[in-house]
Amino acid sequence: MEIALRNIKVKEIVNGFENKQEEGVIGFGGKLNIRPAYQREFVYNIKQQRSVIDTILKGFPLNTMYWVENENNNFEVLDGQQRTLSICEFVNSNYSIEYNGNELMFHNLPIDIQEKILNYDLMIYICNGEKSERLEWFKTINIAGEKLTNQELLNINFIGSWLSDAKVKFSKTNCVAYKIGSKYIKGSPIRQEYLETALKWISEGNIVEYMSKHQYDVNANELWLYYTSVIEWIKTTFGEKNYRKEMLGLNWGELYNKYHNNVYDVKEIENKVNELMSNEEVTEKKGVYEYILSGFDKNLEHKLSKRIFSQADKRTAYERQKGICPITKQYVPFEEMEADHIIPFIFGGKTNLDNLQMISKKINSSKGDKILTM
Repeated sequence: MEIALRNIKVKEIVNGFENKQEEGVIGFGGKLNIRPAYQREFVYNIKQQRSVIDTILKGFPLNTMYWVENENNNFEVLDGQQRTLSICEFVNSNYSIEYNGNELMFHNLPIDIQEKILNYDLMIYICNGEKSERLEWFKTINIAGEKLTNQELLNINFIGSWLSDAKVKFSKTNCVAYKIGSKYIKGSPIRQEYLETALKWISEGNIVEYMSKHQYDVNANELWLYYTSVIEWIKTTFGEKNYRKEMLGLNWGELYNKYHNNVYDVKEIENKVNELMSNEEVTEKKGVYEYILSGFDKNLEHKLSKRIFSQADKRTAYERQKGICPITKQYVPFEEMEADHIIPFIFGGKTNLDNLQMISKKINSSKGDKILTM
């Protein structure tokens, strides 16, 4: 890759600036693609944007930017999108800065200050090279900047029509994925966390394999239909009006993949959720949802509480039983037994010695929420 340093004034870059969101962002007289497909979304907050303008006003150097030269003397921003957009949006009076104690847009500034900004020289390296070289260089130079998320790095390698459509649905501020799923999914669309979550769900963790398979699909409809199915399943299964804060951030895709073919009664589900949420023994409230969906699988009880039977309590119960499993009535070695709530969690059973029995591991795995005692 060939690299050459050029000084380019702000007024040259903002010439012809247009931000058409999904349709593209251009500047430099229409010759600069400010947001190529591999670039992240605009993530600077107002404080960071103002900091860029403050640096210019003080005459301090901004960090070096990198452009790639394409055919017909056109360019695309390889590194520096956030700073470039901050400058262009300010010069177009789309946000204000504090100047002499007042909040002023660019057009409100004194003429000499406007000229100072417009004549500021940006140091830009112009790079020439193959597509693979550009993408590798993009990853390299971004290591030193604001760290790219895992999904942002993956997007670099799977540019195409599928990714473009997926980003419209999952990666824009107030995108449709955010609007219907923000109560259930953590993260920021513009940092690709909604896209990453949906991909993780549909691929069962094999994101690279899924993106590789679909890179050249016309659109991302399959992913979108799956995502909407998960969100609708959550609302239908638990009742939209029964939302609780503990539902935010659960691995809903995994739960959907496991349990969406089961039939549930919304009222019964809500009653069970309410019982467990009000149970003082249940300290890990987020674990309630999978526990109920599973039919009260005992193997999931550890997700309900950090309160566990101690080794000393297990040994005490074992000796109290003289090694006899209360279910099979047969002797079982200690290492082949495990702790069991006599009265299960779902019925308000507590995690204490009085509610502890040691039973055969084979029996315990099939016990469910039944009360089995001597």
